[in-house]
Amino acid sequence: MNVEQVYRDANALLDGHFLLASGNHSRRYLQSAKVMEYPQKAAELTDALSTMIREADIEVDTVCAPALGGVLTGYELARSLNVRSIFVEKKEGGMELRRGFDIAKGEKVIICEDIITTGGSALKAAKAIEALGGEVVAFASLANRGFCKRVGGQSEAKPECALPQDIPLFSLDDFTFEMYTPEECPMCKEGSIAIKPGSKS
Repeated sequence: MNVEQVYRDANALLDGHFLLASGNHSRRYLQSAKVMEYPQKAAELTDALSTMIREADIEVDTVCAPALGGVLTGYELARSLNVRSIFVEKKEGGMELRRGFDIAKGEKVIICEDIITTGGSALKAAKAIEALGGEVVAFASLANRGFCKRVGGQSEAKPECALPQDIPLFSLDDFTFEMYTPEECPMCKEGSIAIKPGSKS
């Protein structure tokens, strides 16, 4: 599967001047919500991801996603793996389970995002699960922004990667975009104003 082409076909690989959650700027941006807009395409992507996880013999009981961006991807991955789907939500710098969701002691959980950048949100989700006695057996995402090492990928983990190195990350492809601080951003120097297309305000 050519994941980059899937994103392009869905108008989900954007070119322009973007403000990232990190505060840095980039000429390119992945908008996975545009890919997940179509259930059949979402199923194709998450089925490919679940195949990678099955081939690695990862035993899993539940898929947990950080809200909001990972919820659809997590749900579709859980469907493909035939396991339970839950999500965590933000709370005072961390994340927590709400809405009656629970975790049994020793329950094996995959943390699933649409995109893994440094893995900060996924790590917060993992800590919430582990605090309740769950065992995080893997991380998963449709796309990996190249800071963390994925199973089968060519890139090594960079210092910015927040994910633990002893837990595997499964992702369909690496997308490595050049980023700039606002002070060094060439688009800003040309007079362009960065926009923030993501879901976070």
